[in-house]
Amino acid sequence: MDLGLEGKIALVTGSNRGTGAAIACALAAEGALVLVHRLRREDPDPTTETILGGGGQAASVCGDITTEAGADELAHSLADRADAIDILVNNYGTAEAGQWIDLTADEWTGMYEKNVLSATRCIERFLPGMRERGWGRVIQVGTIGSFRPNARMPHYYAAKAALAAATVSLSKELAGTGITVNTVSPGLIKTAEMEAHFRAMAQRKGWGDDWAMIEQKALERMGSNPMGRIALPEEVGDLVAFVASVRADYINGENIRIDGGSIDAPY
Repeated sequence: MDLGLEGKIALVTGSNRGTGAAIACALAAEGALVLVHRLRREDPDPTTETILGGGGQAASVCGDITTEAGADELAHSLADRADAIDILVNNYGTAEAGQWIDLTADEWTGMYEKNVLSATRCIERFLPGMRERGWGRVIQVGTIGSFRPNARMPHYYAAKAALAAATVSLSKELAGTGITVNTVSPGLIKTAEMEAHFRAMAQRKGWGDDWAMIEQKALERMGSNPMGRIALPEEVGDLVAFVASVRADYINGENIRIDGGSIDAPY
């Protein structure tokens, strides 16, 4: 299936590592020129090298989008490409530990800053070009926790729920413009960081070092799903690439789960 992404320009925030890297690689594999974003210049960026090494098109960009100044730095660094971005994937975000009884007001606002305002800053700066051309895609990377939050990390789940709500609002704001706005919400993803986290947990709890066993124990602890495994980053990347494509023109204002069926509510 031709996704029609040849020649499109995509900016994927926080794509120098983890799930963002998989999203960037999926878009590049479909022919898009991918702007691989990292927060700081000193942050490593193996993603751009991977895409270029595979014959794809990529360029490395940076800017701390958790601040207005950093978002301006990112926009200015893109020069003539800032108004030419066709696909904006707001992948950057962060989860931090916290319990209701312990969280401070600064921690609540910090989660909002990192997971919501980082996205709205990019939308503000890169949406005008999409409007001018009459086509575009804005995709937020959320979490299934916005459907069914746990007691832990309430500030994170609240922020991601706000991001999903903003997605629906923006899709209505952009009615008739040719721009679609959607959220893709994964469950657990087997990033290098997630695997390291569960392997460290396995060592503490005596689960052994066989990944298949560790994965099952992790699912028992974090929430099982009918697939019986954790998602691969590439699976999330492929879904985002489809939602970004010309084939997904009628998908708009949605919060699409990719969780192996762990959320069983029929809505």
